[in-house]
Amino acid sequence: MVVLAELAFSAGDLAQVRFAVSPMWEVAPSFRLLRSATAHPVHRPWTDQVRPRMMAAGLDRGWLSELIPPTGYVPDFLNPAPAGPAPTPAAERDAILLSPADRVRQDLDHLARHQGNLGPRLRALHNHPQDLLAKVTEEIETYWELALAPYWARIQAVLDTDILYRARLAAEHGTGHLLNDLHPSLNWADNTLRIARRKQPMTRTTAGTGLLLIPSAFTGPGLRTRTTLPDPPQLAYPARGVGSLWTARPATRVDTLSAVLGRSRTLLLTELEIPASTTQLAHRTGLSPAGVSQYLTALRKAGLVSAHRAGRSVLYARTTAAETLLQAAST
Repeated sequence: MVVLAELAFSAGDLAQVRFAVSPMWEVAPSFRLLRSATAHPVHRPWTDQVRPRMMAAGLDRGWLSELIPPTGYVPDFLNPAPAGPAPTPAAERDAILLSPADRVRQDLDHLARHQGNLGPRLRALHNHPQDLLAKVTEEIETYWELALAPYWARIQAVLDTDILYRARLAAEHGTGHLLNDLHPSLNWADNTLRIARRKQPMTRTTAGTGLLLIPSAFTGPGLRTRTTLPDPPQLAYPARGVGSLWTARPATRVDTLSAVLGRSRTLLLTELEIPASTTQLAHRTGLSPAGVSQYLTALRKAGLVSAHRAGRSVLYARTTAAETLLQAAST
């Protein structure tokens, strides 16, 4: 049954409306996207790169494949309330590890009602959550390093830009205008936020104080919510600018940047539009594998490149600092 959820706000609730960028809120929708057989109009460049790595790592048949069904409910303990504006992936995994056993069991019972039953792996988690949550978080870490970490600088830039836009709306027009602008299914009036087309009610008796707004690159056109006492209600919404997330960036003026970094290091940075291994970079640039490794080490020490384990390979990716540097060099 689809209902109209109504979340009342006191002055104290309004004072506790805040934004956060949450790595874990990107895990479930991105994982679903990789398992879908439908080509996504926006994220296809990403899925084409990541899906083969996910399959090779066996993540399509592990813990996440059972915890994150193709549609519907995702256990709430996988999305702990962010403690600050931008928690690290490790901090959120630690919060999952600290999930109370009763919370895990309640969420798995809810998942069973949606799916009809639980498989042997999730039944074991239901019986021994404190013993097995470590296996869940280990797999989440593997998925993060393989699928999201190499692209996080680009994704986070989109999410941060969205928050800046929303913060300016609130500063210029007030929180009510911000909430009305957030998504077509939201309506703010009479100190109440109404959410259309929600399957479950959402009231202050089922949610904590305030409201936590989480922009997402992968959540799709709809909204995702989490209401778990005593945490504030969480609302993940599609971020502005996702449509241009994977488009090619303007060409960098290599000659300008080469004078500072050197030609080979600049060439590698420009080639890392797509995260790649040492072997792939050597093949694409004509540099020797030993030379590529040496230059990447220097770029990593300078904070311009990050390294991420993907099976037997290591993928190198540009950091936020590198993206900023290349953007400045292209103007």
